[in-house]
Amino acid sequence: MNRIQQWFEQIAGVSRHDRHRWAQAQEIFGSQRLDISALQKPACWRRKLAAASPRRSA
Repeated sequence: MNRIQQWFEQIAGVSRHDRHRWAQAQEIFGSQRLDISALQKPACWRRKLAAASPRRSA
């Protein structure tokens, strides 16, 4: 079975090193999912009210 895997890697151009790097990248970046539910609201509704900060007079 390892021999067949080696032949496939040679034909496809994928090495064990590449597969290992891919697996590491999936561990690091694949598990973190963005929560886009907050983006369903328009940005102007997500902002804090400006009334909490003092206004400048022009």
